[in-house]
Amino acid sequence: MKFGVNTFIWTAAFGPEQLDLLGPIKAAGFDGVEVPLFDAAGFQADVIRKGTEAHGLECTVCSVMAGGRSLISSDAAVRAASLAHCKDAVKAAAEAGARLIAGPLYAPVGYLPGRRRTADEWRWCVEAYQELGPTLDQYGVTVAIEPLNRFETYFLNTAADARALVEAIGHPRVGVLFDTFHANIEEKSIADGYRTVGPYLKHVHTCENDRGTPGSGHVDWQGVFAALKEVGYDGWLTIESFGFSLGELSAAAPIWRDLAPTPETIAFEGVKFLKQAASSQARAARMDL
Repeated sequence: MKFGVNTFIWTAAFGPEQLDLLGPIKAAGFDGVEVPLFDAAGFQADVIRKGTEAHGLECTVCSVMAGGRSLISSDAAVRAASLAHCKDAVKAAAEAGARLIAGPLYAPVGYLPGRRRTADEWRWCVEAYQELGPTLDQYGVTVAIEPLNRFETYFLNTAADARALVEAIGHPRVGVLFDTFHANIEEKSIADGYRTVGPYLKHVHTCENDRGTPGSGHVDWQGVFAALKEVGYDGWLTIESFGFSLGELSAAAPIWRDLAPTPETIAFEGVKFLKQAASSQARAARMDL
């Protein structure tokens, strides 16, 4: 497995001013960083690629539907503009050296219309990703769609629904990002959630039940690592949390307090725990042979 950290722990954006983060991230034992992409036009792909390569780090990209975008809008013009944004984002991610872009790329985080999703919304999302497929192939990028908890979206909440969505899309470069934080709220068993998405699992976000340091709360990490081993996942384990002082981003999360004494506590102590947990699971698996 590869260990990554999302830069939202420190900053709402990533550009030249944030390159100083990369040295300590590498020194802490991470294999890569995950950087945000809100708008392809403002995404500094060249800066990110040069910076990560200079520090021997790989890069993944996270994104959301911001700026009035939605793939499930009842307005066809909004859906078309949102799909165009996704295509631009895939290209920008590839230019930054990333081979994966992940997030709740269907509707704005926090959009809650007070009803269940409709069949039309499901169909619009499937059709959008089917149309995105050739762009993913062209740039060699995989997209991992993230189900969120019920307080952040009504459209996609569970492992079962995420699997059903990507099966309906039917493209090998479209899979699931499954996050321990959201799963802690929505799944009867976090580990079983990973088993459910199984063959479609493309990315994993790791943080505690309170979005804090992995290993500091009640997430069933032993079960999670056993399930990841069972489904044959060998991709990224990326710590995703959010700083308190990120303005609108902290509010969207929503984060109303510091989750640890420092951002580095979440990231650097978290990666130590995840590596130990992964090693323990590997040892246990060898003993069962």
